[in-house]
Amino acid sequence: MSSYENFARVYDLFMDNIPYEEWCGYLTGLLQEYGVTEGLVLELGCGTGNMTRLLANRGYDMIGVDNAPDMLEIAMEKRQAEGQDILYLFQDMREFELYGTVKAVVSLCDSMNYILEEEELLQVFRLVNNYLDPGGVFIFDLNTAYKYREVLGEQTIAENREDASFIWDNYYDPDEKINEYDLALFIPETIQGETLYRKYEETHYQRAYEIENVKEMLEQAGMEFVAVYDAFTHEAPKPGSERVYFIAREKGKQLENKDKKEI
Repeated sequence: MSSYENFARVYDLFMDNIPYEEWCGYLTGLLQEYGVTEGLVLELGCGTGNMTRLLANRGYDMIGVDNAPDMLEIAMEKRQAEGQDILYLFQDMREFELYGTVKAVVSLCDSMNYILEEEELLQVFRLVNNYLDPGGVFIFDLNTAYKYREVLGEQTIAENREDASFIWDNYYDPDEKINEYDLALFIPETIQGETLYRKYEETHYQRAYEIENVKEMLEQAGMEFVAVYDAFTHEAPKPGSERVYFIAREKGKQLENKDKKEI
């Protein structure tokens, strides 16, 4: 999983085309549809806190987890500037720990695709199940194999802006289902009154997962699979879907509590 060490500095600049408000509206609608209208919500892979802050503004008590300290530093700067009460934790989602349970766990912007091994994704699901309230809701998105293969694969994306520039090369391995992002950043720095561009290079990896495989892992982790949607709709995924949303529920704690009462 990438640390986003240099990209963190310009992440929000280059992500300004993402309609976070619309995405938050869709996510909030799903949360409310499944009974989560307030209370503690955990975001895994929160990055610079864009969605975490929006959910906090919608009335949720937010916890954000990320394993990139530079991204979290920016998130905490935003929190301080806006006076929000958000708990940010520097943790790897494969090993995260909380002091108690939460009503919902969410993970967006293809954060789960950064988990490259099935065993590790299953471990994330098990931890989510462990920290959900009885009947709690888990909502996350994934980029699809179609997107990596047909949209990103073997493509070069570049932007040249006054504040920074980047070149982003993609390579998709259909056998391993791994997409490699080679990112070159050109960030201006002022040295002795002269503006120079320093080059930084990072390599990121994401993995595509088949829908049926993800459903099986959710159930193996002890959760109830509820639905999977073509992103930002309530429709079933299509062959050309680029992003899908999964919804699952915790189910084991209710049974455990019932068994204890009967004993």
